[in-house]
Amino acid sequence: MASDAHAHPYYLARLCPEAEAERLSRGIRAAASAFGEREFLWNEARAKEAAGAPLALSFGFHPQLPAHRAAGGAAAEETLAFLERLARERRICGVGEAGFDLYDERYRASEREQEAVFRAELEIALRYRLPLTLHIRRAVRKVFEFAAELRSVRAVVFHAWPGAPEECAALLRKGINAFFSFGTAIACGHKNAIRSCAALDGERLLFETDAPYQPPRGKPFSNYADIYTVLKTAAAIRNEPWELVEARSDALWTAVFGAAV
Repeated sequence: MASDAHAHPYYLARLCPEAEAERLSRGIRAAASAFGEREFLWNEARAKEAAGAPLALSFGFHPQLPAHRAAGGAAAEETLAFLERLARERRICGVGEAGFDLYDERYRASEREQEAVFRAELEIALRYRLPLTLHIRRAVRKVFEFAAELRSVRAVVFHAWPGAPEECAALLRKGINAFFSFGTAIACGHKNAIRSCAALDGERLLFETDAPYQPPRGKPFSNYADIYTVLKTAAAIRNEPWELVEARSDALWTAVFGAAV
């Protein structure tokens, strides 16, 4: 059974209506990230139909949102209140995706807002002993600023990890229970991601599709089936049997997300 550490079922279904049926037929488990109430409720309804190949539900305030919403502060308060309620009612398996996006000037302009929201999300993850999934784009330095707090988080999953193996090692030395998730970037030649995938201890590796947002070359969007491409690429990079890579990442997916499914 393959396990996808990060996907967006609601948005994937809008592009590929048969995606959930295909996921169930293949027995792929997925961590389903949402950042809107309607999106979360759609995912939650699908999760109730998916006992054989469960969805692990996660919710967070995406760090790109302040740059895209005119009423960023009010939207943040409302979203964080909904997140708190989901955590209190034990309806989620994780917090996120949260974090920082400093990719360009538009996103860098909202860094203070991103930081304030992240502090609130981090507190919820700590209070309810939930794993935290991080979106970190050109912002690894921000993670080190929060290293002391992140040491107490049950598990920290770096979604679509873009960094070098030296950065992975530095984060682990800080005492963060970090897991590094790789997607189709390793099949598209992303040098740092490939180096990190090769160098990391296998017990720190997760894999994802970020469906529909990380398309392999030549495809308009990613789908759940692309997890097999990611797994086989990782196996080739590490010179390991892909069945071993799959089984190990399945066990880690269960340890990080599965306890609350």
